[in-house]
Amino acid sequence: MRTAAALVVALTAWGSSSPALAQPVVVEADLTGGYTSDKASALATQVRAFGDIPLGLRVLAEAAWAARSETDESTDAFGAAYPYGDRVQVIEAYAERLFHPGPALVGFRAGRYRTPFGIYSRGDYAYSGFLRAPLIRYDGYYALSNNFLEHGAELIAGIPQLYIETSLSVPADVGDAVRRSGVDSVTRLQGYYGPWIVGVSHIQTQPYMPQRFARGRSVFTGLDLRWTAGGVQVSGEWITGRPFDGTSTTGWHADVMVHRPVMGPVTAVLRSEELDYDAAAPRARSARRHTAGARVRLLRNLSAQVNVLHQSGDLTDAYTTALDGALTYSIRLR
Repeated sequence: MRTAAALVVALTAWGSSSPALAQPVVVEADLTGGYTSDKASALATQVRAFGDIPLGLRVLAEAAWAARSETDESTDAFGAAYPYGDRVQVIEAYAERLFHPGPALVGFRAGRYRTPFGIYSRGDYAYSGFLRAPLIRYDGYYALSNNFLEHGAELIAGIPQLYIETSLSVPADVGDAVRRSGVDSVTRLQGYYGPWIVGVSHIQTQPYMPQRFARGRSVFTGLDLRWTAGGVQVSGEWITGRPFDGTSTTGWHADVMVHRPVMGPVTAVLRSEELDYDAAAPRARSARRHTAGARVRLLRNLSAQVNVLHQSGDLTDAYTTALDGALTYSIRLR
């Protein structure tokens, strides 16, 4: 786990044209297999290439294939990283550049990228210890989705400790929650102070439900924070808004990750979360979930993830208690 100060250094170096800071193109691949007591098994592979190219650009290209065999279609197991559509899909493909006019920073990103709302990067959710996406970020739960993607451009401006990013784009989603065509706008303000990272986000986009009953725009505002010190990271998000006219959704999740030297290869993870969808009766839904688990590095390139979770509410028909497990093999080539 990186400290907030390390994140500031990484942001400052990002996109620099200095040859000393240039990063050669790196190729990574992950192969993951898992099983859950929700009576589903999964297999997935993801390949990424990223690094610096001429003109001072940093590029990233990412593709994934994933399939899930399930007898209970209501499960959201293994939904943290990418959708399980049993086909190869491009997840991200973009170029970015950051400039440093004096103490300020100005940058851009263009292409296909994850919706920049809240804690949105792949590394925050892709099998870092949790095997399910937060309820506020799972397809079909009347909120947001980790599978939301954008085709467009993003601008960033500020200083390394406080900056604003704004994205103008059209939906490019994968998974089951595919938004209708239209223009999206996302604005995010993020600041760093000591071990703290705090962000505020706002999105106006299209609903992913059919237009015959989901009218109007989907609008959400969110607050997120991260605190890191002494091998402990606490993070979380809170969102409120409407998936479409005449409804509202409010939800949150709070995560704790612990990796102390005495724990060796083990990183412990905990999550509590809640989601409430308010609509005309009898369509209102809610859910609460608590998860405990661990990520264990078994070998240099092999890790295991295990989660035990308990859910209540009527948002889904998923089992109230479940056990998820997965193995991930990772390689990196330069």
